[in-house]
Amino acid sequence: QLQFVESGGGLVQPGGSLRLSCAASGFILRRYDIGWFRQVPGKEHEGVSCITGGGDPRTYSANSLEGRFTISRDDAENTVYLQMNNLKPEDTAVYYCAHVVSTTDSPPMCTLRPVNDYWGQGTQVTVSS
Repeated sequence: QLQFVESGGGLVQPGGSLRLSCAASGFILRRYDIGWFRQVPGKEHEGVSCITGGGDPRTYSANSLEGRFTISRDDAENTVYLQMNNLKPEDTAVYYCAHVVSTTDSPPMCTLRPVNDYWGQGTQVTVSS
């Protein structure tokens, strides 16, 4: 299974920004559809954003985010990023990245469904004044 290393979390005030990083451990990220998820204690993982693999990547973000988060990929760095702007206290969670399921459309699109239930250590984001 693919392994990821998430980083970039921290404490930020409401309205602030953070950029999270998802680095690949021993594989090439651009070959896979990758998603960001978040989890708060006692709840299931919630899908946030995803990006397709290959060239000309396409992205999708959950409607509930109201356009505040942007996912991107740097192939030279073998890293997927999540830029989070105008953060709100309800964004507080542990954030994870994962390999996600692709649709059967042509061209295929990423989804917010993880391929498996394996999660790394994640990175904690706390939004508080």
